[in-house]
Amino acid sequence: MTHARRRPCVAPRTPLEPRGSRRRVLALLAAGALLVSGAATAGADDPADLADPAAADPAPAFTSVSVPGSHNTAMGCAGDWAPDCDEAQLAERPDGAWQGTFALPPGDYAYKVALDGTWDVAYGAGGVVGGADVAYTVPGAPSGAPVDVTFYWDPVSGDFQNTAQGPIVTLPGSYQAAVGCPGDWAPDCLATWAKDPDGDGVYEWSTTQIPAGSYQVKVAHGLSWDVNYGQGGAVGGDDYAFATSDGEQVSFAYDVATHLLEITVENPPLTGVGQQRAHWVRADLLAWPRDLLGGADPADLTWALHHAAEGGIGVTDGAVTGPAGTGEVPLTYDAAGLPADVRADFPALAGAVALRVEPGADAAALLTGEVQVSQADADGLTALTGVQVPGVLDDLYGAAADADLGVTWTGGAPTFRLWAPTAREVTLLTWAPGADLAAAPVRVTTARAADGTWSVTGDPSWSGVRYRYEVEVYVPSTGRVETNVVTDPYAVALTTNSTHAVAVDLADPAYRPALWAGTPQPAVERAVDHTIYELHVRDFSIADASVPEAERGTYLAFARDSDGTARLRELADAGLTTVHLLPTFDIASIEEDRTRQATTPDLTGFGPAAEDQQAAVGQIRERDGFNWGYDPWHFTAPEGSYATDPEGGARVAEFRTMVGALHEMGLGVVLDQVFNHTAASGQDATSVLDRVVPGYYHRLDGTGQVQTSTCCQNVATEHAMAEKLMVDSVVTWAREYRVDGFRFDLMGHHSKQNMLAVRAALDALTVEADGVDGSAVYLYGEGWDFGEVAGNALFEQATQGQLGGTGIGTFSDRLRDAVHGGSPVEGSSMFTQGFGTGLATDPNGQPAQLGDASTVNTGSAAEYADLGLATDVVRLGLAGNLRDYVLTTHTGDVLRGDQVDYRGAPAGYADSPEEVVSYVDAHDNETLFDLLTIKLPQSTSMADRVRMNTLSQATAALSQTVSFWHAGTDQLRSKSLDRDSYDSGDWFNAIDWTGQDNGFGRGLPGAWANAEKWDQMRPLLEDAALKPDAADIATARAAADDLLRLRFSTPLFRLGDADLIRQKLTFPDAGADATPGVIVMHVDDTVGPDVDADLDGLLVVFNASPAAVTQELPGLAGAAYALSPVQAAGADDVVRTTTWDAATGTVTVPARTVAVLVQPSDAPVAPGPVDPADPDPADPGAPADPGAPSGRTRQRRSQK
Repeated sequence: MTHARRRPCVAPRTPLEPRGSRRRVLALLAAGALLVSGAATAGADDPADLADPAAADPAPAFTSVSVPGSHNTAMGCAGDWAPDCDEAQLAERPDGAWQGTFALPPGDYAYKVALDGTWDVAYGAGGVVGGADVAYTVPGAPSGAPVDVTFYWDPVSGDFQNTAQGPIVTLPGSYQAAVGCPGDWAPDCLATWAKDPDGDGVYEWSTTQIPAGSYQVKVAHGLSWDVNYGQGGAVGGDDYAFATSDGEQVSFAYDVATHLLEITVENPPLTGVGQQRAHWVRADLLAWPRDLLGGADPADLTWALHHAAEGGIGVTDGAVTGPAGTGEVPLTYDAAGLPADVRADFPALAGAVALRVEPGADAAALLTGEVQVSQADADGLTALTGVQVPGVLDDLYGAAADADLGVTWTGGAPTFRLWAPTAREVTLLTWAPGADLAAAPVRVTTARAADGTWSVTGDPSWSGVRYRYEVEVYVPSTGRVETNVVTDPYAVALTTNSTHAVAVDLADPAYRPALWAGTPQPAVERAVDHTIYELHVRDFSIADASVPEAERGTYLAFARDSDGTARLRELADAGLTTVHLLPTFDIASIEEDRTRQATTPDLTGFGPAAEDQQAAVGQIRERDGFNWGYDPWHFTAPEGSYATDPEGGARVAEFRTMVGALHEMGLGVVLDQVFNHTAASGQDATSVLDRVVPGYYHRLDGTGQVQTSTCCQNVATEHAMAEKLMVDSVVTWAREYRVDGFRFDLMGHHSKQNMLAVRAALDALTVEADGVDGSAVYLYGEGWDFGEVAGNALFEQATQGQLGGTGIGTFSDRLRDAVHGGSPVEGSSMFTQGFGTGLATDPNGQPAQLGDASTVNTGSAAEYADLGLATDVVRLGLAGNLRDYVLTTHTGDVLRGDQVDYRGAPAGYADSPEEVVSYVDAHDNETLFDLLTIKLPQSTSMADRVRMNTLSQATAALSQTVSFWHAGTDQLRSKSLDRDSYDSGDWFNAIDWTGQDNGFGRGLPGAWANAEKWDQMRPLLEDAALKPDAADIATARAAADDLLRLRFSTPLFRLGDADLIRQKLTFPDAGADATPGVIVMHVDDTVGPDVDADLDGLLVVFNASPAAVTQELPGLAGAAYALSPVQAAGADDVVRTTTWDAATGTVTVPARTVAVLVQPSDAPVAPGPVDPADPDPADPGAPADPGAPSGRTRQRRSQK
């Protein structure tokens, strides 16, 4: 099975990283990560460009071209998929094309073309930026020796090809000098290169640059005359002849099978030809881009909608032509413009021209074939373009939003239902259980309904059948009617490698294991109580020798008594509530047959900074069993590579076993969902949605190309049925698997309405009717604002600051970046320090901006100012990152949270604390340990590194928000400095739950994502003092467990209400005279309603500096504070040296320590607190009491 491996998604700012990605194509993506968000920047597409798109964007400027792919190691690169590898570079030819020859061993490969050594601009299949990988095979020579393969890339079209894919075809002739060749009859000139991007064996090239006259041409293979064809396809035959007039388009089509060359001469191509610039938005209404008017008054123009059932619409001699049966429907200019409801649905089209469809036109029938719109003035045609149809499909077939799609069961009999409104015919293909899938299927006719669905009902004997759909449908990208054989977009079970869907009744007892069915979901009554641990299924157990070998890396490992599950139980006992699983839906980039997954040889003998380990991983990373999984194929079926048996319902049962096992530990389960993109679109083998309803599910740009800002093929969930797929999938996972939450990848690419629809659908689930309480399911995601949707260009986005009142959380890059320093998407900030990495108080002597010696960290006044701002942002994060929380900043100014600066954007953006997820590391970017390794002074002792690890974790664990840790951060997990391990294999990603090895020093990380920083990484990886031993790991574990115990030792850490936070939480040390590197947080439970009957107050001191600090807090003098019982009896001897002088209100805290002190309710109290009805301006953190909330809720983990 060919997988489209995901590489880095590139975004204007950071998240956890989309996936870096992984073929976040972060290496994007968001991965994507989480992408680092930060201040809003201009999106890839301005709204005006969508309303009035100018053809295609101009080709980007570039200085180098490479061919990253699975062949790079064979070329001499350190690893595969390495766009920056010197050995994979092409050279520019005199004709402007790029070329390179490489000796490659026989085998199967895949590749792309990348510019300037990065994934920022990378061309895939069809010459499309962000397109799919292109596969090819180097045939085996008798000796098995390498074969020379030459690669070519055309910067004009973006097309590329190598000699192993087929012949390089050129069209030498007497016209070549006129089109850019050095002379005529030049077979080696790629200016007349004919290409076959769709692989149908027809090589095509066209031009309008040939002057009027008569010419001759032949076909040449291999850039020479050695193999050439003339008239009749004869080898060395007579020249072909043609004539043209100035400006006419001459098109050549060469059939490699017959060697015949077809030449057509047409009038100059019209604006819009080959694109989809018009939008059919309602059955009776089209939107026409205003820029196509060419400055004319719309009242002086005419339009028509042309239709051809089989395709073939074109222009000949100034007239629209097509095959027999081609027709047209008049369109009428509507001077009133687009109605308000249309502008609301399509804000990017607000300025478009409104065209009304002639009454009586059968829109439904027209949409089953090709449709084009022409524009004409008094002199003739001025534009012809294709049509984007999602709006009209929603208008005509919106009733399908209420349909039950996929396979549903009644009385044991299945009904198969597929939404395919533009299809001409849909046939169900079935294979009985146990039947050979290579055999001919049983063909079952389906019936079409008015809502565009096709369905058929079977009988109970159909249970377990493997099935596909055969969809006969017009495909705009190919210009013809195709017969697509596809799996079910709503599949809940699949065969190995997802070749067929399987009809499985999720209510069948055979797939409901007792551990899952008999274990209740743990109760987390308030969203803010969630304390989340982000874990990858394969990472969890692939290296755990206490798990049976056959179950390592699988769902079933969670049900074993193992080193890994023992650690999860310890965390749960300490207070962890929830495990977040990286993608577990069906993934397009992982081989599901575990016997076919490639593995590396033993790598333990190589040095801690050697290149060998990553080179070995690079050789197999397209074929191994590891990937983060942000490559969706089927959204509602479990991934098969994590099952010991991926066939049909077996993977369902194993997934449920995992959920049941985690529930039995007392841990809820969050699933990572990726509805913002798919692994492929168009006619690609792993494209499902686009082969069922072409042009509907994916978000298109102004010319009709699929947007790829997420890294991959963006899904347009603003369309009704795409939103339905998203909502239905989430509901299925919640109801049928009893999961407890969902994390949405690149959630900002979804609308707020999408997320509210998900929320409403979940809230409708009840224990009585559905077996689950859907209102308890927590939702959160990456609220980054970038790409074509940025700035609410297409809809109101689900981004940071726009989800107030919904209870939906967003990851906060604010606290993360303030703790770390720098930004995950600013590579030059590698050594930039932050509050938790020694900024100003412990300078690392490295340049804050790589390559700029003037920025070396020395503890300068500017660094102290930066530390002041970072400290303000951390304080705000501890207080819930609320937009209206008031604090005194490092400058002495009194500001609201949304007035504090974060990279030019408001630092505070939330209305309620559960709308923020605080974290300091995640799967994207470096682990916390690796960040500390890089940013702390290299001479920092391991004992101090462990303390800084704990202190950084504490900023998330002791915040008023939802808390989130990356799995293993509690035990100093390292990925050997890898910043984007999405495809770095088990070697760099596996976790050692025995606590003997944290993963540091496993060699230089993958060149594909890290090579540019190897010079900085080598001395760190080679330093033995930077690798913790088992005792260090045990210390870190125990300290992390204490943080969890502290979080749940009192509800004052989780007030759960913005009003209570504003009433009770202050920072008495804040202001212009604050001690650098220190935060003092006070929660006063004598103000407002009594939240903790046992305590009157909570005092938390974060001392990130390398020296002990004594902090005088006069306002707390007289209060009987003492170290929390958790820390007094905890694992850290150092924190027990913390002292409190009640007489003066002075606290002394050791270096690199977070200390929690409590004031029991029966102890002496400080002189009366500031009257909440008359707040002291010097203490803006204590505003007037807005009123006590109604009642007090105790929940499962609030007990002492």
